[in-house]
Amino acid sequence: MLLRTFSGSIIVTVVTLGAALWFGGPKGFFLVGILAILEVSLSFDNAVINASVLAKMSAFWQRIFLTIGILIAVFGMRLIFPLLLVAVTAELGPIEAFRLALADPDQYQHRLEEAHPAIASFGGLFLLMIFLDFVFEERQIRWLDHLEAMLARIGRLDQLSVVIALGGLLTAASTLASEPQTVLIGGSAGLLTYLIVKGLGDLFAASSEADEAEAGESGGGAADLAPVASFVPAVGKAAFFLFLYLEVLDASFSFDGVVGAFAISSNIIIIAAGLGIGAMYVRSITVFLVRKGTLKEYVYLEHGAHWAIGSLAVILLLTIRYHINEVVTGLIGVGFISLAYTSSVMRNRRHRQQQEEEGSASDADQPRSTVGA
Repeated sequence: MLLRTFSGSIIVTVVTLGAALWFGGPKGFFLVGILAILEVSLSFDNAVINASVLAKMSAFWQRIFLTIGILIAVFGMRLIFPLLLVAVTAELGPIEAFRLALADPDQYQHRLEEAHPAIASFGGLFLLMIFLDFVFEERQIRWLDHLEAMLARIGRLDQLSVVIALGGLLTAASTLASEPQTVLIGGSAGLLTYLIVKGLGDLFAASSEADEAEAGESGGGAADLAPVASFVPAVGKAAFFLFLYLEVLDASFSFDGVVGAFAISSNIIIIAAGLGIGAMYVRSITVFLVRKGTLKEYVYLEHGAHWAIGSLAVILLLTIRYHINEVVTGLIGVGFISLAYTSSVMRNRRHRQQQEEEGSASDADQPRSTVGA
């Protein structure tokens, strides 16, 4: 399964690195490889979150995510989206922006950095809402037990996540931004996008579940014996909005990496190639986590990924004014994931020991059989 899941990424890697070596020589080969590794290290927490959402979708929509979704991720977010940002901020046409990127990479980078406050506020608010909605939700399994229990109790206050997100946006705009209006508009757009996409997805998911329940009630006979709480993958409009949610989530994660990639190379083709390889592996890791059932086995991984997202949201807002090295961002994400994985392994080990002890105790309580009477 490992080879089948990663075969597409391996093929893309070989072809892309071969092209980089052919056209750019050893230097191009090296730069593309470094950028690919950077993208994977920065986006592993993204893969965990993607897997938790992708597991709710039907097989058809999972394939859409792996085909159309990867085209959007590689070409849309890593190449076309930055060009469009430069075109809008510099009042250029898309073709002129592309020519600027090829002819004057430093000016292109400067234009892209000018748009950073708006994009950082957009991505920061979107990711912050994901984190807040997760930690404010009551759940049976907790990683940071006392802290998450306290946050869940506080989260009973309706729309608290929106209140905190807006408070964070106002604070960032008033203390970090040289142009507060730009940050307020970008952050408001991020918050609005999250509420619309997530809200519509939840609405159509609830509608689909209601239809399934109604069909089960009207079926009668043996159908009445089916488990009531069986999991139904999202299809139709619900799956479509989950797909949109995943793409916006990827955009929120990826743009900071695109800007940071200019520290390694100013060539947009090399940047798109390296980040594209990384995006392919992030997709493959997402699928592997879903098919392997890793999130069910290592139950704290999702918690660790959300805490990493919360950290990234704060970092994105801070980058409105301060430069924060991408290595720091990547290490924080890897750190949370590693801690969550270690905690999950220890939890599984304790459960196995308890089961063995209970099994031994039950065997000891069984009456010994007598031979002959």
